[in-house]
This record gives sequence, structure tokens and C-alpha cells, in this order.
Amino acid sequence: MTQTTDATALDTVLAYHQAWTSGDIDRAMTMVADDIVCRAPGEELNGKEAYRDYLAAFAPMLTGLTDVGNLADGDHVALFYYPHTAVTSTAAAAEHFTVRDDLITESVLVFDRLSFAPPNQR
Repeated sequence: MTQTTDATALDTVLAYHQAWTSGDIDRAMTMVADDIVCRAPGEELNGKEAYRDYLAAFAPMLTGLTDVGNLADGDHVALFYYPHTAVTSTAAAAEHFTVRDDLITESVLVFDRLSFAPPNQR
């Protein structure tokens, strides 16, 4: 397995992030490994199709995005941002990615699920 450089891992993650947050799920998936594992609040997603479905369900709710920053170290990249939806623009999200062979192989996603729920479902 080839180790990805800091710049390449960060470039991959930023391109992926820009694609899915702008609604281009197909483009985002070109940067994701077939056997990706995503640990999200309350669930673990295994494989590209499960991950695609998860993103595709949330992406239409985005009305904007405020990027806070990122950190990169070798194959690992962390992103911090505020997804804007009709319900909130002040709930932070963080993701930690592992990138191998220029593909995202793992994501740990951290956010407060209740902040994104409609008020009558909190």
C-alpha cells in the first residue's frame, strides 16, 4: 500500500468535501474507496454504496457551509465546519479522514444529530 503525502491527502479530502457539499455526490464518490468505513453518530456505514446513500440523504438539506479549518498529517486529515440547513447554521461538524492510494478509506464524523433535527423531533 502506498502512503499518501500530506498535500495529496489534504487535496483529496478538500476536493471530496467541496464536491459533496455542493451536491455533486457522483464526483465525491470518485475520491472514496469501495470498502470505506464511516463511523457517524449512532451508526457505522460499510462500503461505498451505504456511504453514498448517507451523503445523498443529507446533501439536499445543505443551504450553505462555513469552513473553519483543517489539519493534515500524513494519511490523516481533519476538517472542521458548520453545515447550514433550514434548522441550524451554528452546529459544528468535524470529520477525520484516512486517505490511502489517493482514496478516502475511513471517515469518523462527529456532530450533534439533534441540532439538525426539525424542532418538532428534538
